[in-house]
Amino acid sequence: MAYRVGIDIGGTFTDFALLCGVGEEARVRLYKNLTTPQDRSLGVMSGLERLAAMEGLALGEFLARCDAIVHGTTVADNALIEMDGALTGLICTEGFRDEMEYRRGFKESIWDPTLAPPPQIAPRRRRLGVPERVMADGSVHTALDEAAVRAQCAKLRKQGVESVAVSLLFSFLNPEHELRVAEIAAEELPGARISLSHKVLPRGPEYDRTSTTVVNAFVATRVADYLEKLVVRLGEAGYARRLMVMQASGGVMSVDYIEGAPVRVLASGPAGGVVGSAHVGSAKGHADLLCVDMGGTSYDMSLVLSGAAPAEAGWNMHHRYLVGVPMVQVETLGAGGGSIVEVVAGALRVGPASAGSDPGPICYGRGGTRATVTDALLMTGVLSDEACFAGGDFALTRAGVEEAFAALGDALGKSAQEVARDALRLVNANMVDGIRRTTASKGIDPAGLTMLAYGGNGPVFAAIQAGELGISRVLIPRASPTFSALGTLVADPTIDEERALIAGVEDLPVARMEALWRELSDRAATHLVEAGLAADDIHATYQLSMRYPGQNFSLTFDVAQGAPGALDWLDDTLGSRALDLFNARHTEEYGHIREHELPEVTGLRLVSRVATPRPPAAGGPSATSRLVKPRATREVNLGEGFAPTAIHDGAAMVAGDRVEGPAVIAETFTTIVVQPGWRAQVDTAGDYVLERLC
Repeated sequence: MAYRVGIDIGGTFTDFALLCGVGEEARVRLYKNLTTPQDRSLGVMSGLERLAAMEGLALGEFLARCDAIVHGTTVADNALIEMDGALTGLICTEGFRDEMEYRRGFKESIWDPTLAPPPQIAPRRRRLGVPERVMADGSVHTALDEAAVRAQCAKLRKQGVESVAVSLLFSFLNPEHELRVAEIAAEELPGARISLSHKVLPRGPEYDRTSTTVVNAFVATRVADYLEKLVVRLGEAGYARRLMVMQASGGVMSVDYIEGAPVRVLASGPAGGVVGSAHVGSAKGHADLLCVDMGGTSYDMSLVLSGAAPAEAGWNMHHRYLVGVPMVQVETLGAGGGSIVEVVAGALRVGPASAGSDPGPICYGRGGTRATVTDALLMTGVLSDEACFAGGDFALTRAGVEEAFAALGDALGKSAQEVARDALRLVNANMVDGIRRTTASKGIDPAGLTMLAYGGNGPVFAAIQAGELGISRVLIPRASPTFSALGTLVADPTIDEERALIAGVEDLPVARMEALWRELSDRAATHLVEAGLAADDIHATYQLSMRYPGQNFSLTFDVAQGAPGALDWLDDTLGSRALDLFNARHTEEYGHIREHELPEVTGLRLVSRVATPRPPAAGGPSATSRLVKPRATREVNLGEGFAPTAIHDGAAMVAGDRVEGPAVIAETFTTIVVQPGWRAQVDTAGDYVLERLC
C-alpha cells in the first residue's frame, strides 16, 4: 500500500495525517505528539516511527512506501516571533538605508503614541548603501562602485553578519548590479547567505521588496538548517523522495525550491488548515466558511468564500514585518491551550505568552508552574484527569493546578474556580473580537457563514463563539485535531511567481508580456519536473495585477488558464478583456469603479499547479438520527455554574448519532463542547455538525 504523510509542527504539538491508499478506498490515520523545541526534527521522526508501528511496519519499510511527505513548519515564524534569526545585514542603493524604518509611514495602531516600532532585524549600523543607480526603465544611470561594495562588506564582516540582504533600486528590471554585489559578497563574506531582492520579490514598491528580502535573509539560516537536518534524517531512515514543504500561498513545493526563498514558508502551517477547510467545506456543500484554528499557542482566523482560499501578494504584515510574497490570508492571535493566565496591573490577562510544550501547562505534569487555558479547562471540568489525553500518550494531573489559580485569585479577591472561569471568558472574548475585526475588514457579516473549527482546542470554544456571532452551524471534521497536517495533503505542488510590468491598459506591450509569462512558465516547469512531477500534468493560471493611477494597492485576477506556455489567447484584445475583468474585480472589492479613469497594469503572475491525490472529503446528513446515551456524567461549568453534564465517547459515535447540549464529546485528540441550546450530529463521513436549536 502507498502512503502520503502530512506534518504540521505547532508550538505545543506536532500533528500527523497519514493517507493510506487512493480513491474511495483511501483511509486517513491521525496522530500527534509533543513538539520537541530543542530539535523539531526529532519530534517529526518519532511521530513517523509511531505511524509506521500503527501500520505494522518498520520505519524504513514504511518510508520506502511513502509517495510523499509534506511538511508545514513554523520555523520561520518562530525566528520572527523570538527574534532569533541570523545576524542580518542589508546592502542597498546609497541613500536608501532607512527604507525599512520609514515603513511607508505605517503604524499598526495609529492612536497609540506609546507603540514602539518593531524590533530591528537589521539595525542601521548593518544597513549600508553603495553608489549605483538603475532607472525605472532598467537602464543604468550610475555604475556600481565595486570598491564601495567591498568596503561595506568589510564592515559587515567585522560585525559577524551571517546573512546579507541585497536590495538595489529597480533591480527587478535589471539585476546586473545585484548579481555583481552577490559575487563580491561571496568573496568578502565566505559562508554568509545572500538574499537577492530580484529573486525573492521581483517587483516594486521598494519598501515591500526590501522588507521581504530582509525577512528572507533573517529566517533563511534557521529554515535551511532545520530542513537540511530533517532531509538527512529522513534519508538515513529510508525515505528516497523529495521532501515537500507547505508554502504560505497554499501550495507545496520541494525543499530545493524553498531554499531559494525561505520566506515563502512563513505562516505555512495555518495555510494548510485553510486549504483543507476549502476542500472539506466545498465537498459538504458549504462554500462560505469562517475557519477557526485554536491550537496550543495561537488562534488563527481565515475566510473561505465561494469555495476558494486565494493567495494574495502584497501588504501581508507578519509579526510586524511586511512580507510581499503570495499568502493565504490568516489573522493570528496569541490565544491557545497553552496561553498563560496572569494578573497584570490588577487585571486578569490571558496570553499572548504561551507555556508551549516544554514545560507546557501545569496539568501536563512536565514541570509547568504557570496557569494556562488548558489548566482552566481542567478546573471547570471540560477536561478530566481521569481520562487519557492526546491519544493516550499521557494523563492530565490536577497537582498544582488549583494552587496556581488560587494564587491568582488572592491577587484579585476571587476564588480559584472564579479565576479559571474568568480566564475562559476572557480568552473567548479575545477570539470573538478577533473574528469580528477580521470579518468587518472584509465587509462580511459572520452570521451568514458556516464556521469550520479545528485544532486541538477549536472545538472546545466553537459553539459558544458561533452563538455570540449569530452563526447557526458549525462543522467539526473528525480530523480537526490534526487538520492543518491533513491540509498539507490537500495542497497541490504549486509555483506562484510574478514579474513587474508597468503599462497602461490601453496600450499593453503584448510581446513583452508573452516573454515574461514564458520565462515564468519555463522556470516553473523546471522546478516541478525536478521535484518528480510530470510536465504534462502542469496546469497554468495566468493573472494580471492592476490598479488605478495613484492607488497604493493592486488587484490581481485571472485572465486565462490552460497548459503552460499555451499563449494563443494573448493578442491585442487583451487590454479590453483585462479592463472588463478589472472593473468586475474592483466592484467586488470596493463596490465601485472610476468610469472616467483607465487603470494600469503593475505586474503579471503565473500560478503553475499539479493536481495531487487528496484525502476523501464528503458526507451529508445521515438518513437516520439517534439520540445516544452518554458513557458517563461529570460536573462541568459551562458558564452557569457546575452541573451534571453528559460525557460522550466520540470514537464510538457513528453516522446518525446525535447529542443534545449541554454535553462534552471526548474525541481522541480533542474535546467538543456542545453548549446548551445546541445539537451535535455525526454525518455520513463521520464528521460532526453542530446546529443551534434556538
